[in-house]
Amino acid sequence: MSPDPSPLARLGLGLAALGRPAYINLGHGEDFPGGRTPEAMERHAHVVLDAAWDLGIRYVDAARSYGQAEAFLRSWLVARGIAPGAVVVGSKWGYRYVGDWRLEAERHEVKDHSAAALRAQLAESEALLGPWLALYQIHSATPESGVLDDAAVLDGLAELRARGVEVGLSTSGPGQAGTIRRALAIERDGRPLFASVQATWNVLERSAEPALVEARALCRTVIVKEALANGRLTARGDAGRAGPVAALAAELSATPDAVAIAAALARPWADVVLLGASTVEQLRSNVRGVGLDPAALARALDGGALAAAAEAPEAYWRKRAALPWR
Repeated sequence: MSPDPSPLARLGLGLAALGRPAYINLGHGEDFPGGRTPEAMERHAHVVLDAAWDLGIRYVDAARSYGQAEAFLRSWLVARGIAPGAVVVGSKWGYRYVGDWRLEAERHEVKDHSAAALRAQLAESEALLGPWLALYQIHSATPESGVLDDAAVLDGLAELRARGVEVGLSTSGPGQAGTIRRALAIERDGRPLFASVQATWNVLERSAEPALVEARALCRTVIVKEALANGRLTARGDAGRAGPVAALAAELSATPDAVAIAAALARPWADVVLLGASTVEQLRSNVRGVGLDPAALARALDGGALAAAAEAPEAYWRKRAALPWR
């Protein structure tokens, strides 16, 4: 098998909502009629992965903190006989899943950006994903964690790169742009350390865009995450039911999630747009965004119908932090 050159190859499937029983996506608890035992969720994840593969999606994004996501992905890759290189697998380190498979856990994940955490979690990721692992990323780097100033961490990532695995980072919070620019300046062995950056960008939260433009100009791969704002830009969410996105969706006879995905795809600097679908139906609805006119979406974003949807970054992140795990 070889990667599909179709337009859907610009889409990736993120496993944050598929690898653990609780997550902050709106309506998450409604998406698993077969139950949320590890066995039921593994079967469910395989069904969604099958649908993504059949649609032509060839990037899958996991993380150590996504519960059993890496294990579910491995069992799917093995069961389907998918060879390394036929699909691009990315994962992340820096958070540990501590929810113990409970819906009402006091804490679901714990951040640890130390060099010891990198060593331990990399060993766990490689044990599960082995030759399929193509990209390993810092999970949600922020200025406060100090991870981009930790020489031991950066040297460890450089060693991983020397073994043939690309390294990148994901970002979060209202200071994403500064984090991205800091990462772009880091070098090891005379060349840039980070091959990719994964950042939150959606029609509500666009503050990272100037830095992402810079990253793409410097030939870094740019991956967009949370294009649906954890469900806020779907029919379940406040920004999907009313406001500029809902109005444009009605005008285009499209769903709000498809409009939001199309908006992300319309950004020329976005190499991959991650989908966080929990069901096959959500996945199919999301990918309909590929069929919407990118030029029209770009105009809508840049002074048109979607321009008014943008929120102040601090307000956006406060709302995100308030979303409950379901």
